[in-house]
Amino acid sequence: MSNTPDLSALNYTVLVPYNGTTDTGGDSMEVDLNVFYNAADIAWVLISTALVLLMIPGVGFFYSGLARRKSALSLIWLSIMAVGVVSFQWFFWGYSLAFSHTAGKYIGNLENFGFKGVLAQPSVGSSKVPDLLFAIFQGMFACITVALAVGGVAERGRMAPCIVFMFVWTTIIYDPIACWTWNSSGWVYQLGGLDFAGGTPVHIASGAAALAYSLMLGKRRGHGTHELNYRPHNVTHVVIGTVFLWVGWFGFNAGSALSANLRAVMAAVVTNLAAAVGGVTWCLLDYRLERKFSTVGFCSGVISGLVAITPGSGFVPPWAAVIFGVVGATTCNYATKLKYVMRIDESLDVFAVHGVGGLVGNLLTGLFAADYIARLDGSSSISGGWLNKNYIQLAYQLADSVTGMAYSFVGSCLILFLINLIPGLRLRSSEEDEILGIDDVEIGEFAYDYVEVTRDVIDGVEGEFCGHGSRAGSAGSTGEKQLP
Repeated sequence: MSNTPDLSALNYTVLVPYNGTTDTGGDSMEVDLNVFYNAADIAWVLISTALVLLMIPGVGFFYSGLARRKSALSLIWLSIMAVGVVSFQWFFWGYSLAFSHTAGKYIGNLENFGFKGVLAQPSVGSSKVPDLLFAIFQGMFACITVALAVGGVAERGRMAPCIVFMFVWTTIIYDPIACWTWNSSGWVYQLGGLDFAGGTPVHIASGAAALAYSLMLGKRRGHGTHELNYRPHNVTHVVIGTVFLWVGWFGFNAGSALSANLRAVMAAVVTNLAAAVGGVTWCLLDYRLERKFSTVGFCSGVISGLVAITPGSGFVPPWAAVIFGVVGATTCNYATKLKYVMRIDESLDVFAVHGVGGLVGNLLTGLFAADYIARLDGSSSISGGWLNKNYIQLAYQLADSVTGMAYSFVGSCLILFLINLIPGLRLRSSEEDEILGIDDVEIGEFAYDYVEVTRDVIDGVEGEFCGHGSRAGSAGSTGEKQLP
């Protein structure tokens, strides 16, 4: 008697190979388009899309907590506005420019303009998910990249020109980098570069853009004096933002497997491990100097570990994630000093954590990428990195990183220079507006109700005392004025 269960009575969809009849995958009135895909894969990528969306307010809370009270709401506003602007841009032509099936080596075309023909055809990213699902998943990546980049606007940038920058930057900078990294037609993809979830398109590109924005805006009023020597105004917001990011990063990295498989599970494992080790490492580095267990330091280390593991999350074994966490957090910690060397007021250390962290992650991926890890999805085949004695991989990773960083930085400077020439789109707030605070001048709302009341009492001086400090500045800064 056979022990094989009888499955004939079960109600399940039998998968069939994609028929390739039309660009949309077929006529939904005539064909069940679901038969080409595994429901579990679709469910996992949908969940991952929501998790990446959750990261974006996390970025806002993280940045807001580091800023002064009088500009705290503006950074949350910019983060969620990035979702609005970039979601439309992605629908309008962004997805087509990055992931059209007939793209060139550097950028796609407009065959999918307005999501034209985007439905059930297997995606450029993976044959296991349809175009439409891949489009919304990758759209969230574009949104969070812009949300990260606008950290360079902190405390002295105007909102209107930043909105224009979001649309233009995504079109001219993000879409080409995403195309050449992840589209099978892209030059980095064809070269053999390994970037599982966005070391260059997301982190290096956003870090370089934030540095460019800070440079083009100039230094904040009082930079280099006691006026800007202060602590983050709300460390609780920093923690909340970190938690949102940590949770969402499971969808960010593990979701990039584009399937519910063991490779996704491995990506989740190494993501969590690198974050944990990174947080402890940065905290210990700060303790070495100040003999204080910095909360902001731990949170910054967590983000550094997450950034570093991003490009390698689908390529490296768990033990390597420990190295990613330690090296990523250590390098980013010291990189926070670069803004003093470059004399750029990059107040939120976006370049130090995301730009440098992405570079470190790309290079470590070149060292520790393993063919048997990539094969956990049952189909991917890579030559690996130094772990597989494929030594040239490190050069590929370096070429990808340097090209992406230079393109984003120079391109961002040019975009901002041109925007600043347009009447009504001056990038920088006036000195008076900066004193009042971006929340009051640009939004007319406040993160805390008592800010407006207190301003009436002390005639607007409060904004000059309430503070923010960089990640590295969790040590050695003066306390801010506490309000009743």
